[in-house]
Amino acid sequence: MRLYRLLRDGAVSGAVAGLTAALVMWLHTEPVIRRALVLEDARAHAVGGHTHSDEVVSRTAQVLAGAVTAALVGVLFGLVFAVVFARTRHRLPGRTDHSRALWLAMVGFAVFVLLPALVVPADPPGVGDPDTVTRRTLVYLLTILVGLLLVGVVAALDGLLRGRDVAQPVRSTADLLAVAVLVPLTVWLLPAAASTIPADVPADLVWDFRLASIAQQASMWLVLACVFGLLQSRRSTAAREVQTASR
Repeated sequence: MRLYRLLRDGAVSGAVAGLTAALVMWLHTEPVIRRALVLEDARAHAVGGHTHSDEVVSRTAQVLAGAVTAALVGVLFGLVFAVVFARTRHRLPGRTDHSRALWLAMVGFAVFVLLPALVVPADPPGVGDPDTVTRRTLVYLLTILVGLLLVGVVAALDGLLRGRDVAQPVRSTADLLAVAVLVPLTVWLLPAAASTIPADVPADLVWDFRLASIAQQASMWLVLACVFGLLQSRRSTAAREVQTASR
């Protein structure tokens, strides 16, 4: 029953997080994408090629379908988050499940969003060389795997120091120093995967898209952690009240 409730909380939190990410996409990412599509249409029109105005499915319908997809993906993502939280709860810092969920989301955001953004920055539609898609995808997956490895290394370091009764402030400082050294080293060692930006693409368009993409992902992680943490904290409080009443 406890596992069922945990998964249910993860699914609910993931659905809310997915819809929030879709809303951020509609408000911030979509306007940048439309600017990129206008530029791509101008190129296609200049050479007499296919433009987005010729598409059977409108851009609005595509965005709505993307919102539904984001909610469904959010549910699956929330289920995975719940399972990982259950397996790592005793290792996460924090005195409440809410703070532990925030810590887990922060680590996940760093591994799955920030680190790949440094190595394989996102490009808006119509920007970049299509021949580099496979390479960028492989480097992206490699970056995530290396990021997970870094998390394991820092966790092992913290566990080693804890086993030697090192004070918490010293352990936290050592962990932060390890991150400060390992992350730049990782970015430097991983193969380059940045696309060549055409000269006719404004720099602010590329950066606006990259920042909007990070903001979209950040909103999903934050809402997922907050909703899941609140649900877990509420259940913990209710369980303590039941135990107190039974005594």
